[in-house]
Amino acid sequence: MSTTDLVHIVIPGDDPPQMQGSPHLKRLDAYGRVTMYTDRPETQEEKIARVKDADVMINSRGIVKWPGETLRQLPKLRMASTCSIGTDMFDLETARACGIDICNQPGRTAPVVAEHTFGLMFALAKRAAYFTSSIKAGTWPRMDNIYLQGKTLGIIGTGHIGTEMTRLARAIGMEVIAWTYHPSEEKALQMGIRYVSLDELLQTADVVSLHVMLTEESRHIMNREAFGKMKQNALLLNCGRGGLVDTDALVEALRSGHLGGAGIDVFDPEPVPPDHPLLDMEQVVLTPHCADMTPEGVDLLNEGAVDNIIAFLEGRPQNIVN
Repeated sequence: MSTTDLVHIVIPGDDPPQMQGSPHLKRLDAYGRVTMYTDRPETQEEKIARVKDADVMINSRGIVKWPGETLRQLPKLRMASTCSIGTDMFDLETARACGIDICNQPGRTAPVVAEHTFGLMFALAKRAAYFTSSIKAGTWPRMDNIYLQGKTLGIIGTGHIGTEMTRLARAIGMEVIAWTYHPSEEKALQMGIRYVSLDELLQTADVVSLHVMLTEESRHIMNREAFGKMKQNALLLNCGRGGLVDTDALVEALRSGHLGGAGIDVFDPEPVPPDHPLLDMEQVVLTPHCADMTPEGVDLLNEGAVDNIIAFLEGRPQNIVN
C-alpha cells in the first residue's frame, strides 16, 4: 500500500480507557494514521470535529453515540468498528444511507459476559450485597437465601451469550427454558433447551436473564405487564442493554415485593444519576456496564475491532450489521 493510500483512523473518545496501550493498534500502522482521543467528546460539535477528517473510526465506548444528524456531517467516513457486540449507539439506517459500514463483534466475549451475568445471579441468590452492607453496618441479619440447583432459568435471547448462559446453568443443575424472536428446533437440540412462549417463560422461570439486542421491537420488553407475569420473588438479570427494561416498572416491581431482586450491569441512562431509585434498594446488585471488562475481554474486543478494520481495508469486509 502506497503512502497516498493511507487512511486516517480515529478513536474519538476512549474514556474510560479501552484501546489505550493496546498492542493491536500497531497492526494498523501499515494501513494508516491513528488518532486517539483519551477524553470523551462533550458536545456534538466536538464529536464532529474529531471525526470529520476520518476515513475509519473505532468507537471504543458505547456511551459515545452517533445519531443520524451527526453521521450526515461526516462525508469522509467509510467504516466504523465497535468494541462491542451491540450497535445501538449508531443510527444504522442513516449510516447505510451515508455509505458507512458499521462492524461489530458478534459473540466475541460471550463467555466473559455470561460469566459476569452468572456472578450477578449468584450474588443475588445468596444476598451477598445485602449481607455485606449489613455486617459492615454492625448488624447480623438472618434471612434465607436461594438454592439455585433445580430452579428454572429463563433465557430471553439465545445468541452467543444466551447459549453460554445455558451451558453454565445446566452445569450447576438448573433447568433452562428459552424464548427468542426466531426459534429453531435445531438450536433447541444443540443447546439442550425447550423454547416456550414469552408469557410461559415469565410465568415459569425463577430467574429471567435478558440477552436480546436492543431494537425498537425489544425496547422495554420488560415492562409493567411483563413484570406482572413473573413469578413471585423471581430474579431479573440484565447484562444486555439498559433500554430492554422499563426502569419505572422495574422499580415498582421491586418496591411492591413482587420481584425478588435484580442484577443489573446496564442502565438507561448511563452513567447512573446519583438520584436513581435503584441505588436505594437492598435487593439489587449493580455493576457499571463492565461485564466484559476483564483483561481477556478487553484484549479480545481490541483485537476484534482491529481485525474488522484490516478486513475492510483489504476489501474483505466482515461483521457488517447495516
